Amino acid sequence: MSGEKVEEAFRRLARAMPGRTADAKGPKGQPDAFRSCISCMLSAQSLDRNTAKASRALFALASTPDAMLELDDRQIVAAIRPCGLYNNKTRSIRRFCQALIAEHGGIVPDTRDGLMSLPGIGRKCADIVMSFTFGKDVIAVDTHVHRVCNRIGLTEAKTADRTAAQLEDRVPQWARRDGHFWLIQFGKRICLSRSPRCDGCPLADLCEYNAKQKDRQ
Repeated sequence: MSGEKVEEAFRRLARAMPGRTADAKGPKGQPDAFRSCISCMLSAQSLDRNTAKASRALFALASTPDAMLELDDRQIVAAIRPCGLYNNKTRSIRRFCQALIAEHGGIVPDTRDGLMSLPGIGRKCADIVMSFTFGKDVIAVDTHVHRVCNRIGLTEAKTADRTAAQLEDRVPQWARRDGHFWLIQFGKRICLSRSPRCDGCPLADLCEYNAKQKDRQ
């Protein structure tokens, strides 16, 4: 899409979809940046319900970096087993906590560079924590946002990180605060994964996917 079309797409999304709500919380509903980061790490290749179960069990044992490092690996593994990859995630959690204490005095940084300097935190996790926990004007790109953006033509990227980078270059500043929320709701209500509801879609005349479908008819 051209820059004009990208801006028009977000204007239409703003009219049709709800934005950030007053009760928007960190990843998986965690109350602070530290637990948001850990929960985001646990969510890798895990269903939401399994991530939630693992997070509850782990944070019942420890909810600060110092307390987390007092646990032994067996305790962490047992708590987070439901989310899978528990041995790798245990090592990542321990390295994250060690670096957080050594480099930031135990305080989670609120910048992308600061977050991504920590073990286990990639672009997606950093942007999610920045958006939800710190309220920064960042469009966090999860699998749903990645799918929607590349289907309709807002981006042309094979990975979520590339999608995030392209959105940062293309999306107008005014749309960045609520852009994640508009795209998520758009993907849930209209641009469904398997059967997008193109009829009546507010972006139908802008959408590259819809144009290709019409060419095939």
